[in-house]
Amino acid sequence: MANIKGIVIYDTSYGNTKIIAENIAETLKESGLEVHLSHVKDIKELRAKDYDFLIFGSPTKIGNMSFTFRRFLGKIKGEEWRDKPFASFDTEMPDVIAKGGASAAEKIAETLSEKGLKQVLPVLKAAVSGIKGPLEEGEVENTKKYAKELASKLEGE
Repeated sequence: MANIKGIVIYDTSYGNTKIIAENIAETLKESGLEVHLSHVKDIKELRAKDYDFLIFGSPTKIGNMSFTFRRFLGKIKGEEWRDKPFASFDTEMPDVIAKGGASAAEKIAETLSEKGLKQVLPVLKAAVSGIKGPLEEGEVENTKKYAKELASKLEGE
């Protein structure tokens, strides 16, 4: 199997989105993929030739991704990343998830799809108990399950 290499990039306010990002990266590594994990503020340059797939996550803030993440996504050039597989995730309040409210992960997916990237799986929404968290019970397990499915889809690309 060719070595598939990707990056998980996240923003976090209270550490909950970071926990989800770490669990995605760890599970993908356990599945045999090469994965880098980075906070969005630590990304100086992101080149398409360096990665086979992208996974992006942000806390949901008023139905959207964080300002820092929005600014970062604006720098991704569609022509360079066209047809690259991606997935997106967020953390949000359970009532917003239940109502199907706007979310960071959906806005990320919409932005990347408009730039010509290919969404591999539906977005992952991890519920937090309050604005500062913690993550709801079972969310880490759900994340690992999602990442295993993601790994098998990426290996099939």
